Amino acid sequence: MAADIKKLRASSGPAGRKYGGTAASFVLLTALGLFMVFPIYLTVVMAIKPVEELFVFPPKLYAVRPTLDNFRDMFAAVRQNRVPFSRYVFNSVFVTVSVTAAQCVFASMAAFVLAKCRFPGCRIINGVIVTSLLYQSSVIYIMQYMVMTKLNIIDSPLALILPAAASPMGVFLMRQSISQIPDAMLDAAKVDGAGLFRICWQIVIPNQKPALMTLMIFAFQAAWNIQGGGVIFREQYKTLPAAVAQVSSSGMARAGVAMAAAVFMLVPPVIVFILAQRYVIETMAHSGIKE
Repeated sequence: MAADIKKLRASSGPAGRKYGGTAASFVLLTALGLFMVFPIYLTVVMAIKPVEELFVFPPKLYAVRPTLDNFRDMFAAVRQNRVPFSRYVFNSVFVTVSVTAAQCVFASMAAFVLAKCRFPGCRIINGVIVTSLLYQSSVIYIMQYMVMTKLNIIDSPLALILPAAASPMGVFLMRQSISQIPDAMLDAAKVDGAGLFRICWQIVIPNQKPALMTLMIFAFQAAWNIQGGGVIFREQYKTLPAAVAQVSSSGMARAGVAMAAAVFMLVPPVIVFILAQRYVIETMAHSGIKE
């Protein structure tokens, strides 16, 4: 009996330390979560403030007299353009869906070839893709504009879709995920007579759902914010971010409209992330298929 009591006392020390570590982790994660949510909270608060409260110093972290006038002014200002508001929404949705789908398809196919096929120059191409992650898209903007001019797609939706259809980050992400699939699985499919195209779309890609969802989040967020100010000039082809930017760039009197527009543009990416976050967590928890 005394020996059992000593064992219980001995085990109480690690249990106490574990409880303290759990509490510290909870406090730390809560603080980090609040720190990340704070910009979203501040954006919403600024959007419901009257214009006269936006320039109060020191600034307040709450709205004294909350109002929705900024949102009404935003929709009213956009409706004053030559095309209806629904046209801007359609353009943004069309461009975003097209770019997201194109990135998922092209990145998956290119990543499969780079990860599971051996051909001359494979290492060089992989190195070029990794190096391209260091550069912003503005570095190649002049070359893109020259190519689009030769293709005669300036001032058309293709000028927004085609340059964004290929993403080095998407190829790198999918390649890292596909490279973890056992080669034995692909060899078994080849023995059964499957070609590369069938192996890619019927064996490899179905096992990449978490990575595809992660890529979809990144692609959607980037495509939703496309403005195309240098390649789109006709009003009927402009996206919603471009129209909102035009409205909110009218000076300090439109500061409230700018904050309301920021909230409006924030909603779709947040919804997509909430719907797909389960797959992102699964990507982190299950990093690949083990032999």
